[in-house]
Amino acid sequence: MRHRPRRARCSGCAGTHVLLPAWGLVRRADSVAVIGAALLAKATGAGHRVIAAAVDRPASTVRGWLRRFLVRAEAVRVLFTGLLHALDPRAGSVPPSGSGFADAVEVLGRAGAAGVLRLGPCPVWEFASMASGGRLLAPPSIPPGGWPAGN
Repeated sequence: MRHRPRRARCSGCAGTHVLLPAWGLVRRADSVAVIGAALLAKATGAGHRVIAAAVDRPASTVRGWLRRFLVRAEAVRVLFTGLLHALDPRAGSVPPSGSGFADAVEVLGRAGAAGVLRLGPCPVWEFASMASGGRLLAPPSIPPGGWPAGN
């Protein structure tokens, strides 16, 4: 499926912005549901080639998703742990599994389930996309003040 995101002009700053659908992620052609299925499979121990065959995508594409998520896993875990406790103050702690990747996927799923109970039905991976502003797999942003000299 080809999709060209719409653009809109902001009345405040007069700049244009891309309007990303809930099923999309920034700079990713595949839907968040497909990418999420790959992340969940990796969290349960599958390798990138097996996952690629299961989601019918090139192994290099899937490997890229998994690598990017691994880099962002701690930030994702922190974001979704906060959301989980904001949506369900009685939610207990999420015990560590020994894998930062799996921990991030677990807390993302729990926050998504809490979101469904509190806010209404929404696919978990679309919830993840909306909660992260579509940046679930986005590269890290430039640090405040810019990059240090020499980088």
